[in-house]
Amino acid sequence: MNPVTDLRRQALEDMGIDVWLLRHNSKVAGPTTKGLLDAAGDENEDGWSFLQKEVQACQRCALFKSRIQSVFGSGNVRAELLLIGEAPGAEEDRQGQPFVGKAGKLLDAMLFAIGLERDQVYICNVLKCRPPNNRNPQPAEVESCASFLSAQIEFIKPKVILALGRFAAHSLLQTEAPVYKMRESNNILPGTEIPVVVTYHPASLLRNPEQKALSWQDLCKVNQLLETIAGGERV
Repeated sequence: MNPVTDLRRQALEDMGIDVWLLRHNSKVAGPTTKGLLDAAGDENEDGWSFLQKEVQACQRCALFKSRIQSVFGSGNVRAELLLIGEAPGAEEDRQGQPFVGKAGKLLDAMLFAIGLERDQVYICNVLKCRPPNNRNPQPAEVESCASFLSAQIEFIKPKVILALGRFAAHSLLQTEAPVYKMRESNNILPGTEIPVVVTYHPASLLRNPEQKALSWQDLCKVNQLLETIAGGERV
């Protein structure tokens, strides 16, 4: 009995995914160390720190007036996989970290099911500050944050981006297509060669458990892309 496989099986069960899905996708592998960025020099590290400070002090839109703090992102800045959500919620605003609470726990389980943990990926949002009452982001707010997200993508240079939810996907792909169509498409981040896989937001999965099986298919697509880019199974 393989304890790692058993743990991933449990992660899938926690997501509400039937075990037969794991059997049909039995090539799920551990995280890769190949293809990561070269170690950043002092100048690049200073640039990342400068970007963090810019976000922390940002007053480009009115959201700074109602936030507790900005939420820059967290994880491995040399990650192959970048996850991008919509905006911080109330708990994220309090803790200063993306995807905490129940949605964060579900996201952790989703990552673990394909052999990854938070410190092996990078997670951020389109918006860096919480919209009041968790309302949808406004176009001017997205525009204010756009250069921050672009700079994060440019610095990290991910091999694959996973867009979590409709809003993140629309912002990244510059489309108004429904999620089901974006899920079925081979999306590329405009102006780059980075593939973008679209899936449901973890908060949506909590409200609509029937979507979890579809989300698992998206995760398998991410895993397959990473394997292809690495030239074989990830080790």
